[in-house]
Amino acid sequence: MAKKDKGALVQRETMQPVSLFEDMDRYMEQFFRNPFSMLSSPLMAGGLAKMEGITPSVDIYDDGDDMVLKAEIPGIKKDDLDVTITDEAITISGEKKQEEKVDRENYHRIERRYGSFSRSFRLPENVNAGKAKAEFKDGVLEVRIPKTKESKKKKIEIK
Repeated sequence: MAKKDKGALVQRETMQPVSLFEDMDRYMEQFFRNPFSMLSSPLMAGGLAKMEGITPSVDIYDDGDDMVLKAEIPGIKKDDLDVTITDEAITISGEKKQEEKVDRENYHRIERRYGSFSRSFRLPENVNAGKAKAEFKDGVLEVRIPKTKESKKKKIEIK
């Protein structure tokens, strides 16, 4: 919990020792803030370890002649990423590996997550999946999928 000092511009956060129950405390806090969010969570389907993992934030938007998917995946190497595309869907998957093995007793706080992830998105019918191009730079994956000629907007003159 953050403590406020009267007249202070900065909040001070007291450090708490890492405990075996830290994750459980976080889940309980989330439950009391929004109790219905837990109904469809992996916690109900089997296990706290699956609850919080890596879930890249994704934007998907129309950019003229292309449909663009941008995913933020910091701390992962290009070789640890996979992009699979079919006529119906695009899947991004990968694994964020821990840099080094450090004894947990030496940690004061553990918040970064490691492990595998996979996200799939349905593609509209008006894209040419065979001509998709992907680029990974500064932790952002950008996939550009060109639209088919039939799907491009045409301005029709009104007579």
